[in-house]
Amino acid sequence: MTEIRLRSGGLGPYDLRGKVAVVTGASSGIGAATARALARAGAQVVAGYNSGRERADDVVRALPGDGHQALHLPIEDTPALEAAAAEVSGRFGAVHVLVNSAGSTAKVAHADLEAMTDELFDAMLRTNVRGPFAVTRTFVPLLRASGDAVVVNISSISGMTASGSNVGYCAAKAALDNLTMSLGRALGPAIRFVGVAPAAVETDFVAGRGRDAIAAQAASTPLKVLVHPDDIADAVLGVVRNMRVATGTTFVVDGGKHL
Repeated sequence: MTEIRLRSGGLGPYDLRGKVAVVTGASSGIGAATARALARAGAQVVAGYNSGRERADDVVRALPGDGHQALHLPIEDTPALEAAAAEVSGRFGAVHVLVNSAGSTAKVAHADLEAMTDELFDAMLRTNVRGPFAVTRTFVPLLRASGDAVVVNISSISGMTASGSNVGYCAAKAALDNLTMSLGRALGPAIRFVGVAPAAVETDFVAGRGRDAIAAQAASTPLKVLVHPDDIADAVLGVVRNMRVATGTTFVVDGGKHL
């Protein structure tokens, strides 16, 4: 019988000073805010981008500390992800934190099944489920090399309420939450997996959804907060640093929207 080695509890906060954090979708919105929060906590940040190289460069230049870089991380392109991971390996040798923030959506009424084409439905799954999985799969060797790593998947309450920008997006976020559970079970103890699920955030993530629409959603919540990307970044930082014995769990940070 294989002996199981247990770590002692009382782990305390996860010290991010000198740690390496990779953030996808870091050129704007929640990803950019998360890159800033991790850098302020002392991490060296790899700010991943798809097409927003100039924006990612701007984010990196403004980060406190040094050792940060912008890196092309197109989540739908596995060979490009492998090349990026090789670059990170050559420079840092390990990754301690991975935040899967990149994703996409489009506003389509749930009853308009004709507008929810096969192509759009497939795109929702590629960017919001397969993409985070592909990034995680690619970086697992570097995460394991750190000895104590954490992956944060940026989800949405759409995954649990089935109410959101379109039915494909809702299904994709539900699948992402399931992925967080599966990988949390499969890849412990070296890597823990947590999700962070906001409702509407004050970004341009949903094309055509203006600030008034986001404010209207906020007004319907118990906390009545117009949620800023920094609020979600703080939640990410909180689960990374303090939820040391949580894995396979998605934390809801929606101002009570789901209630």
